[in-house]
Amino acid sequence: MSNSSIAVPGLPSQRLYFLDWVRIIAFFLLILYHVGMYYVEWGWHVKSPHANSAIQPLMMLTSPWRLSLLFFISGVASAFMLEKIATGKFLRSRSLRLLLPLIFGMFVIVPPQAYLEVVEKLAYAGSYGEFMQLYLHHYRGFKIGGGVLDLPTWNHLWFVAYLWVYSVLLWFWLAFKPAWFQAARNWLQKQMKGWRILVLPVAYLALVRMGLFSSYPPNNGLVADWYNHACYLFIFTFGALIANSQAFWQELASMRWLALRIAACGWLFLIIYFSFEYDATPQWFIMFQRCVWVCMAWSAIIAACGYAKQYLNFDSPARRYLTQAVFPVYILHQTYIVIMAHGMKPLALPALPEGILLVALTAATCFLSYEIIRRVFFLRPLFGLDLGLTYKPRALSPG
Repeated sequence: MSNSSIAVPGLPSQRLYFLDWVRIIAFFLLILYHVGMYYVEWGWHVKSPHANSAIQPLMMLTSPWRLSLLFFISGVASAFMLEKIATGKFLRSRSLRLLLPLIFGMFVIVPPQAYLEVVEKLAYAGSYGEFMQLYLHHYRGFKIGGGVLDLPTWNHLWFVAYLWVYSVLLWFWLAFKPAWFQAARNWLQKQMKGWRILVLPVAYLALVRMGLFSSYPPNNGLVADWYNHACYLFIFTFGALIANSQAFWQELASMRWLALRIAACGWLFLIIYFSFEYDATPQWFIMFQRCVWVCMAWSAIIAACGYAKQYLNFDSPARRYLTQAVFPVYILHQTYIVIMAHGMKPLALPALPEGILLVALTAATCFLSYEIIRRVFFLRPLFGLDLGLTYKPRALSPG
């Protein structure tokens, strides 16, 4: 991978710094989102005694699009990497930088989440060591919410597993059918102009959500997760195909205000829709809600990238530092949230100060951990960093 920021091939002066900033912001929104998951009524690993529906509208503000945005940017980054290095080296690099942290995460970082989940939900009385014996032997006896807790698990690291699979598929396409890839790129870049940027992806995503969501609801388990694959693989591939189109990025900047208004209207509709209890929701209304969902999601992605293109297309020491830090922070953040949320329960703090403290402590511990990780040679590859002992700025890496 390159140590410089993303560059447009053939246009050395054109740097897509704004995508680094979008990725940084999107990943750090996950800290707020997962702290929020502790306080809402939706299912999660541990739950606050204060859990209620109060902040669910705020959660809905990013829920439809935050991961799609990350897959989109990852597709862009992967395309630029493949422009710079051989396809074989790309596959080795992506495997090292994604699979190693995934495996390490599943057996070291993630298990405390599963342990505290069974402690809180099932009153499990065994020690952490006893739990790990069950964890490592694929124990299937923890029944939670009508299902069985899968062990081992990747929990929030499912994104890394999916990203590796999609990277392999992109590598395969470019390694064996590069002419097809270039033809698809040329066609898409001709289509993605004006209103088509908004309408065509929404049309595809709406058909997928209406057709697959009920039969194949998201499971984040990779196997038989057909709805998620139909969405995320499409968005990842879209990013890879559109990556080097300066006209596309400029179009996003010009339509940012329109996209923001569409996303805001969609958000308001979803808040109203999910705030009511329905005895029997008409099928047409469910399908309409699904169309609004994807319209809101795609418009939010366009708005985020468009505003970033307009206002955040610059380099800085902060960008270089955060670009390097964001992946280790992502790997660690949810485990820290779960551990600290569980540990703070005896304090019986009010929800608001507790939530603020939880966000602050999570951010502080994540960055303190990153400062240690980047200085320790053998820890660096376990968190997706290169093997260098000194800091080297890197753009849109590893995702």
